[in-house]
Amino acid sequence: GLTATWAWPAACWLIKVDRPVLRIPMLAIHLQRNLYTEGFKPNFQSNLMPLIATAAKAPAAPAAAAAASAAPAAAAAADAPAAPPADAAAASASAAPRHHAAMMELIAEAARAPASDIVDFEVNVCDVQPGVLGGAAEEFVFVGRLDNLASCYAAIEALIASCSSPGALADEGAVRAVACFDHEEVGSDSAQGAGGPVMRDTITRVARALAGGEEGAVERALRQSFLVSADMAHALHPNYTDKHDAQHAPAFHGGLVLKHNSNQRYATNAISASLFREVGRRVGAPVQEFCVRNDTPCGSTIGPILASNLGCRTVDVGMPQLAMHSIREMCGVDDVALATEHFTAFFRDFSALDATLDVDSLPPPDIRGTIRDPSCGHVH
Repeated sequence: GLTATWAWPAACWLIKVDRPVLRIPMLAIHLQRNLYTEGFKPNFQSNLMPLIATAAKAPAAPAAAAAASAAPAAAAAADAPAAPPADAAAASASAAPRHHAAMMELIAEAARAPASDIVDFEVNVCDVQPGVLGGAAEEFVFVGRLDNLASCYAAIEALIASCSSPGALADEGAVRAVACFDHEEVGSDSAQGAGGPVMRDTITRVARALAGGEEGAVERALRQSFLVSADMAHALHPNYTDKHDAQHAPAFHGGLVLKHNSNQRYATNAISASLFREVGRRVGAPVQEFCVRNDTPCGSTIGPILASNLGCRTVDVGMPQLAMHSIREMCGVDDVALATEHFTAFFRDFSALDATLDVDSLPPPDIRGTIRDPSCGHVH
């Protein structure tokens, strides 16, 4: 996908070049015999440049060729002061001189605008091959970017399903919402990332609008909210079973994975996990538990970022998958359906279930008065 902006008065559009254009070919194994012993260690500067065309079929931009032919003359006259060309400012305002002509033509075609009008763009490279069902029973999904488009799909489908029946919101005292953030894989610290102000600003505006400006409405809304951080989880790989703890090995078709980490790499706690499990139990949606091995670093999600910024209850969950961050990833067909069912139940049943949750009340009568303090001998 490509985002383009063109000449002022500017307009910004999301576009897509829906055919194979760029490729980063792997160096043949014959030319890197040490790959098996030393592993894949590319130089990100020189080894990961995508190929777009050959010079014979797609020459460079005329501006670039003109600059190259003028280089000797410019060097010869370097000792003489030279004024910038009159159209230098106009030329620098266009994206065309900065990029290969073939790239500009592709973007211009997708944007339905002259290449000379395009002032800038952002490029995201993705696999254009369609996803397929695989496996002997077609129980797998093979497609790119399951992490994390699968969670986005399940969440949005669940939100729609939870509101589709007549009167679905008649007794709802909460606001049901889905938030899909950008830049999670690079830290989330951006205006549109989870580290930005969008989530808190949205809750603030909604709470104030519904409460009519009542003092403390935003704070109460945050304390009463419940966030499900949905990001894909690592399923047990049958060829690398030693990478998982034996007691925490998520499998395909087993339902959503509850993620736990005592170092707060995941935001799940006992209360949020218990509530989410109960939601699933009521609709027959199973859950699985995951903790990373004690001798392995743990990844993270936007769950801890949002939990710390908002101060609301949070649970980290995800569908199990294999080949995470590969060009084509893999998950189970059933798990997409199970996730959608579980999320739908969460939207529909959370308010009623949360009303029955009792936190920080007095302990049961048979517990009080039975704890002896060894330092003083008193019974509490």
